[in-house]
Amino acid sequence: MILVTGSTGNVGGELVVQLAGKGHAVRAIVRNAKEATGKLPTTVDIAVGDFGNVDSLAAAMRGVAKVYSLVPFTAALAQHDANVLAAAVRAGVKHVVKHSVLGAQWEGNLLGRWHRAGEKALEASGLAWTFVRPGGFSSNALQWLGSIKQAGAVFYPTGDGKLAPIDPRDIAAVAAVALTQPGHEGKAYDVTGPAALTTGDQVAILAKALGKDLKYVDVPDAAARESMLGMGMPALVVDALLEFTAMVRAGQAAMVTDTVERVTGTPARTFETWVRDHLAAFK
Repeated sequence: MILVTGSTGNVGGELVVQLAGKGHAVRAIVRNAKEATGKLPTTVDIAVGDFGNVDSLAAAMRGVAKVYSLVPFTAALAQHDANVLAAAVRAGVKHVVKHSVLGAQWEGNLLGRWHRAGEKALEASGLAWTFVRPGGFSSNALQWLGSIKQAGAVFYPTGDGKLAPIDPRDIAAVAAVALTQPGHEGKAYDVTGPAALTTGDQVAILAKALGKDLKYVDVPDAAARESMLGMGMPALVVDALLEFTAMVRAGQAAMVTDTVERVTGTPARTFETWVRDHLAAFK
């Protein structure tokens, strides 16, 4: 049995579908059973658990051999990460595949330091481990929906810096291999899309696909911070995001890897492909 946390998100949900589609026994952990209704295959076992409650997580992991540990990006990320690991140890799980972040090994920003702390704890736990370290998601473009529809523009503080957006389906495919095939224990996988793009490049791709004029507007950190805080994001999360966008702006996040193809045998999807497959969301 494989348990997936974060099972209704972009990556976790896709991972559950991929694993179930290949006939693997899958359990999805959710905060309440209603979350899974209509979102996950009916063959999937549903367990209710809370990232803040180790007992509930350990109960959900009974009879589980492998776990995909994906915790939400919140100010409690580090604690929730630790709770999943504690539950896995208590439940006798054999192998944890941790959803981390690109560059965690360098601990160069707050998000990287959070994830690397979790990686180190997993390394020291005695459990078999694998790290899946994706960069920026292609699906992050969905965060631009409001400003695209209201202003025909994307406001983001990354300047001409580049990153290689990765399709969540490809992250899930790498995770699925690590969970179901031998030889991936003790390995860390840096996962990116096939091409480094500026935010302006991504907006241009969206504009072409939509057949409408869109513009990218670089904004200062102060304006971005005010906007994110205004949306109710915790200050610590805002700090982590702005630290990351500063790295993008400085050209420190443009890494491109062939990990998806090496691990799965299939090349990573382009940002254009992701846009084409999700175009209805932008109309």
